[in-house]
Amino acid sequence: MRIAHLSSLAFALLASASLAVNAAPVKTETSAPVAVQVAPSEQSSRIDLNAADVPTLQRELAGVGEAKARAIVAYRESNGAFASVDELLEVKGIGKAILEKNRDKLVVN
Repeated sequence: MRIAHLSSLAFALLASASLAVNAAPVKTETSAPVAVQVAPSEQSSRIDLNAADVPTLQRELAGVGEAKARAIVAYRESNGAFASVDELLEVKGIGKAILEKNRDKLVVN
């Protein structure tokens, strides 16, 4: 008798726990819409040496700080537009290593 009573009690306890879990409200998280960034075209992601300003050159080119970015702009202003990316080697402070690190980012229009 005692086992039957305990079995009934255990069954009732498990059944009520099961109902409580199933009847509980489900929390649904609503999040803000995710913005998808589309990669720009290859041409637009490049930096034009003849149009870029000091902050752009400084931010986008590896190994180019404010002083080198200013030197690039000063060279362009005193010597005219860059004819090729390789002409960047004429700028004081820009060597082959910096040019090679950034060659794929640069364009001359």
